[in-house]
Amino acid sequence: MDVADLLTSAGINISVCVVAFSLYSVLRKQPSNACVYFTRRYISEPIRHDDPFSLHRFVPSAGWIMQAWRATDEEILEAGGIDAIVFMRIVVLSIRIFIIAAVICVFLVLPVNYYGKDMEHRNFRFESIDVFTIGNVEEGSKWLWAHCLALYIITCAVCVLLYLEYKSITKMRLAYITGSHPNPSHFTVLVRGIPWSQDHSYSKSVESFFSTYYPDTYVDHQMIYRPSTVHKLKKDAKKMYRILRPVETEYVQGDKPCYLCGGTAHTFKLLQNGEDSIRSQTSIDELHPTQIEKECPAAFVFFKNRYAAVVAAQVLQSSNPMLWVTQLAPEPHDVYWSNLGIPYKQVWVRKIVVLLLALAFVFVFLFPVTLVQGLTQPQVLVLWFPQIKEVLKLKFLNRLVTGYLPSVILILFLYTVPPIMMLLSRIEGNVSRSDRKRSACIKVLYFTIWNVFFVNVLSGSFINQMSIFSQIKELPMMLAKQVPTQATFFTTYVLSSGWASLAFELIQLFALICNILRRFILRSKKEPTNIALTFPHHTEIPRLLLFGLLGFTLSILAPIILPFLLVYFFLAFLVYRNQILHVYVTKYESAGQFWPIVHNATIFSLVLTQVIAVAVLAMKKSPMASGCTIPLIIISLLFNEYCRKRFSQVFKRNPAQVLIEMDRRDEQWGKEEGIYNRLRSEYCQLAYISRDLTISKDFSVAGPNRQSRTDHNSPQGAAENSLKQGMLVVSFWWFLHSIQETHIESVLSTFQELTILNYRNSGQSSIAVQKRGGT
Repeated sequence: MDVADLLTSAGINISVCVVAFSLYSVLRKQPSNACVYFTRRYISEPIRHDDPFSLHRFVPSAGWIMQAWRATDEEILEAGGIDAIVFMRIVVLSIRIFIIAAVICVFLVLPVNYYGKDMEHRNFRFESIDVFTIGNVEEGSKWLWAHCLALYIITCAVCVLLYLEYKSITKMRLAYITGSHPNPSHFTVLVRGIPWSQDHSYSKSVESFFSTYYPDTYVDHQMIYRPSTVHKLKKDAKKMYRILRPVETEYVQGDKPCYLCGGTAHTFKLLQNGEDSIRSQTSIDELHPTQIEKECPAAFVFFKNRYAAVVAAQVLQSSNPMLWVTQLAPEPHDVYWSNLGIPYKQVWVRKIVVLLLALAFVFVFLFPVTLVQGLTQPQVLVLWFPQIKEVLKLKFLNRLVTGYLPSVILILFLYTVPPIMMLLSRIEGNVSRSDRKRSACIKVLYFTIWNVFFVNVLSGSFINQMSIFSQIKELPMMLAKQVPTQATFFTTYVLSSGWASLAFELIQLFALICNILRRFILRSKKEPTNIALTFPHHTEIPRLLLFGLLGFTLSILAPIILPFLLVYFFLAFLVYRNQILHVYVTKYESAGQFWPIVHNATIFSLVLTQVIAVAVLAMKKSPMASGCTIPLIIISLLFNEYCRKRFSQVFKRNPAQVLIEMDRRDEQWGKEEGIYNRLRSEYCQLAYISRDLTISKDFSVAGPNRQSRTDHNSPQGAAENSLKQGMLVVSFWWFLHSIQETHIESVLSTFQELTILNYRNSGQSSIAVQKRGGT
């Protein structure tokens, strides 16, 4: 591949980016696309849809770029939380590192590579990419010391910048823990592996155990129920909500107990000519004679202070490690309820099964990677498809097929990886959504590094790739031979997977198509629901780290990739800031738990670069330069160990010193009672049903602009409004009292009878409902 082929690939991707960015600047101005490009604002406040037609809405502009550039860290923190700040710090760190690497390698290493041999250079456009790699340097040349010097500078810069970022993010995490409002997860411990007893329920076992061994700090507990029961209740509740959707009512916080979980839950306030709203004091035992059958061997246990919860979470509770297993509970919004019912004894089996499935998927993926590598070699392509021999004689098509098409095909295959890894992480049994996403992030990272880097470098047949495992000792030399030759493919991969992927991330193609189908094809007038998307850390962080790996390994071997890589990181800085500010919604917070993954992956990339450099310099018969590179490996490993001892533990455990100070502060300010009252309601398994049924003042979560058409000032409107309010309370009250049977049909038939009765008696202003079996 020559420079012209590379420029052709770059031109195609630049054109795609310019078109996509221009199209985005037009589409974001259309009011009908507010749910796609302004999701955060769309679900929180009204957005007008009746803007008058104006020409500027169809003229591309760069206003969004200036908004993203001028946004402060405080705005990013408010929009996306600590995780968004950490992600943007990853992008900024990459920019800083590769600016240093680009300056050193482009102005020092690249000229050495280009003039490394006494040869007559052709026109720059027709020069082969190989003349810009270390393979073009004569063996035993003294200029190889330039590569060693550049590697020393890059290593020192990376270690300094990583240390500063690790220190800063650690302080940010501690500030988040100490500065935020009292977090229920700090007082709560998740207990799994509760032993079964024929004499009493799981709930009684939990109460007896913690009352005995933690008598001074144990407050209460909340049992976990079978997901099937809760999902059935949610489904029935949504059916009732659809029937009562046009109703307007006042949604308030109350102290009414949740009849399934026993904690407090939200209630609906009913205005009935000054009368009090319906209340019920029915206990959980009255509602659930078969409660024991619905309980899972897991529970949330609440403690009086944070320190007691941390102690209970970290100590071994029983002589049998498989029983009474404790860990700090995730935040309420972070709980992955469907996995809490998994017996703890199955978790380790699930992890092994998931590992085997992931390895099998890695091996299966070798076939498409081998196909892609065949496309980069014209002679192999002609051998596979003899009929295209004449087509490849056309220079432009040859450049397109061998330079651009392989990376595009590989990207299309890689799009299947994140959903599969997310599914495997779900099967694994993670109890929080952030843990599931972090587990998927690690799996995707390992997968992409292996399949995109190692398999493409060690290209060949499937059998040849499998023989790598029997030749581990020769792996550095194999990498030293093959990495420089793959510089062309990796550069085009950065262009197609990097630049183009940012363009499609910005334009939100899938959400845009769904919105167009809903509005213009299906002609649906309903406001979209479930449009809030969380930031895809499990796809974007592995992509950033993969490009970092490519930048490190090729920085001294083929520095021509660095300018294209820098353009990608600058574009990523603008695009991701824009998406965090306007598109993605933060539903839960991990407080920077993704940073240790980034640090470890960066150190791995750095050490791998140094190992390859040692092997390459040895192959070039420069033993002194090769030997001087070995200390860099030791320095990098020692630096990583120091950071692990100094910072990483803060991301695994909360410091007791910080928690005790927070407990004393709450005690001085008298906040303890309020915290205790919140615990059960925050971890109520059915509390999120009321949020699915949330009826705000304008009765719309996704469509805040919806207005009621009823005239509430007229007698008929007042009667109809009262009827609707009464039906709403009837639905929710009857829903709670129907938990034993959970038959929605009987409830719906009751609604019909009530509707007929109240239309016959339109003079009434309210509905009085008593318990089933009453008058």
